[in-house]
Amino acid sequence: MTTIIFVHGMFQNPKSWTRWGEYFSRHGFECVVPAWPLHDGDPAELRESPPPGLGELSLDDVVATMQRIVGNYDRPVMIGHSVGGLVTQLLVAKGLLSAGAAISSVAPNRMLEFDWGFIKNAAIIANPLMGDEPVFMDAKTFHRSFANSLSRADAALAFEETATHDSRNVLRDCMGGAGRIDLECPHAPLLLIGGERDEIIPSELNEKNYKAYKDVGSVTDFLNYPGRSHFICNEPGWEEVAGFVYQWVERNTAGRPAI
Repeated sequence: MTTIIFVHGMFQNPKSWTRWGEYFSRHGFECVVPAWPLHDGDPAELRESPPPGLGELSLDDVVATMQRIVGNYDRPVMIGHSVGGLVTQLLVAKGLLSAGAAISSVAPNRMLEFDWGFIKNAAIIANPLMGDEPVFMDAKTFHRSFANSLSRADAALAFEETATHDSRNVLRDCMGGAGRIDLECPHAPLLLIGGERDEIIPSELNEKNYKAYKDVGSVTDFLNYPGRSHFICNEPGWEEVAGFVYQWVERNTAGRPAI
């Protein structure tokens, strides 16, 4: 049985993968849905009582946790969203996965896109003047920036069910050495997916991320979904995205040699 490890991104936790875990379990996969450090538990309780040390959490902490979990399995598949997408790309580059799908991924190597939503949200989160104070997510910001394809009522419900606060240092680290990848090396199959209405990781940046991979002998694919926001994994139509990822994983893992 193939194992899939799902990695959430900032302002989310394992609850955001509930539907995907159920979907892939029905299709015969062993699904593992770990939390980042300081992200385990009910999102509402995590918002009410942010864990001590949350603001000091680093990207290296997240990667090390996921790498330890990956070590318990024989070259699993990884599906990651946002920063979880970058974690997926990093572990693909380390040769630890049989395949990876990075959805709305924070791009490696300080890749930027001069899109107003991207610049604004990145500046607010990474603001150096805020030190190690966590970013406290609220319902209005969640709707405007994270789940902008939803109605106000649906975004408010999604916020209550899934949103967490988070560490500025994780995104800061993504733009530093911890977020660097050699994009010219051979790698396991990698799928990048973007959403056309994403205010946090614009579709153009997802495409730039995809085009930066240079090894012609490695499978690297890209798909952009029109009308989808950063909440692409849970907004209406998520089944279409999950179904495409499922078919891609099936096609790109059966009998493939290790990289």
